[in-house]
Amino acid sequence: MIPSTGHLFTGIPTALSAERFDTLLQTGACRLERIISIGHATPPGEWYDQDEDEWVVLLQGGAGLRFADEDGARHLTPGDYVWIPAHCRHRVEWTSAHPPAIWLALHLEGDGNAR
Repeated sequence: MIPSTGHLFTGIPTALSAERFDTLLQTGACRLERIISIGHATPPGEWYDQDEDEWVVLLQGGAGLRFADEDGARHLTPGDYVWIPAHCRHRVEWTSAHPPAIWLALHLEGDGNAR
């Protein structure tokens, strides 16, 4: 097998009508993806409620991430990461457009107890 390579900041568009999700690696219980957000947010009144655990890190830009059991959004800057257990309701309140918010997300099958 030949190792594959890439660069996380290659191919970043200047505008998108919706967030872009690029799968970088997929195995049985794990999916690694790059997410590009350019001023995007979760639609009002909607919440993510995922069946998988997720670890996410913001690589570039800024974002507001809100959890259903918290009063306000957490302000994320480059280097900030968050562990989101399965079925922990959350939403993206806002993302920066200049520069675009670039995330790296690791999705794992599990019970929400990994740390």
